[in-house]
Amino acid sequence: MSNSVPLLCFWSLCCCFAAGSPTPFGPEGQLEDELHKPKAIQTEVKPSVRFNLRTSKDPEHEGCYLSLSHSQPLEDCGFNMTAKTFFIIHGWTMSGIFENWLHKLVSALHTREKDANVVVVDWLPLAHQLYTDAVNNTRVVGHSIARMLDWLQEKDDFSLGNVHLIGYSLGAHVAGYAGNFVKGTVGRITAITEVVKCEHERAVHLFVDSLVNQDKPSFAFQCTDSNRFKKGICLSCRKNRCNSIGYNAKKMRNKRNSKMYLKTRAGMPFRVYHYQMKIHVFSYKNMGEIEPTFYVTLYGTNADSQTLPLEIVERIEQNATNTFLVYTEEDLGDLLKIQLTWEGASQSWYNLWKELRSYLSQPHNPGRELNIRRIRVKSGETQRKLTFCAEDPENTSISPGRELWFRKCRDGWRMKNETSPTVELP
Repeated sequence: MSNSVPLLCFWSLCCCFAAGSPTPFGPEGQLEDELHKPKAIQTEVKPSVRFNLRTSKDPEHEGCYLSLSHSQPLEDCGFNMTAKTFFIIHGWTMSGIFENWLHKLVSALHTREKDANVVVVDWLPLAHQLYTDAVNNTRVVGHSIARMLDWLQEKDDFSLGNVHLIGYSLGAHVAGYAGNFVKGTVGRITAITEVVKCEHERAVHLFVDSLVNQDKPSFAFQCTDSNRFKKGICLSCRKNRCNSIGYNAKKMRNKRNSKMYLKTRAGMPFRVYHYQMKIHVFSYKNMGEIEPTFYVTLYGTNADSQTLPLEIVERIEQNATNTFLVYTEEDLGDLLKIQLTWEGASQSWYNLWKELRSYLSQPHNPGRELNIRRIRVKSGETQRKLTFCAEDPENTSISPGRELWFRKCRDGWRMKNETSPTVELP
């Protein structure tokens, strides 16, 4: 009898107890149900954790099951000892069957790494439980994976450094346990977790995207909260504050639980291009609080952007530098010029209300006009900084329904010696 049999039987019994059912043992330690079955119809209980080597992109293909401590199945299944080995670990399940994302991930791995071993860790019997019970079972599954890896390390040419554990949801916890229990250091562990405000399984699809669209990697940026990110403050790559996501992610020694943010397209490829825009807004009149609705259009050597809104997270500060985040779905190339538009009141009921509210707050000064001399832009993907100056230096004012044009005037933001305009109060 192999050493794996008692352990696998123990896992099967854990499933029986997970729902709080009474102890199902007879006087001789046998399961009560088995005692009442005729010998001829007693069936073999499947192990609670199985390792399915997927050798085809076809989701209907059954693959080949690896047997711990039995070398022959490795040869029969075509396991490549010198290639990369991916273990895909699913999470908690309500249906008791594999979800569609798993098949997409298998296919993407086969597309990206044609010679790799792709192993699906099937722990459905332990995952198809009450959530709290499934959580408790993750440690057991992690032990099982570690035992499989320890056994594979006994084979010639197999390297733990070529192993990549990919866990989704509770599978990420399993991967962590496996990495702790295995003898040695696993090459790579990815924790694909679901995020608040993130579409269900979105994280998995981002990972799949990183495999099949390797020429279009998506970048995420470290930020303390979403509001700061929406204001465009966090597009810095200094001190490992940015990273590509998914399969292309680089190992970093960051503080634990650091938050990374990014914008994405609606479908694959998900990559977008992030820009930070710094706009110094000033007024020669005391206009009180206003809420302008700004839009920009970016013109580049490769393409022009659509009309992009400048999202105002809090409010526009007058006589101060305001920072915004905009993103494009296309690579515009080198930026050449920017069109800034202040939406007129007639274009939407919401803006009509804002115009009226602003007028009521300042009834004796209905004329509203802001001045903008330059726009400073930083690309998140390239980290390049550019400055755009007003096309007509004598005309820097903008009001509702009007626009301003800015052309690239220099690289970088070298303006420390320049002074702000004097503000004249009425």
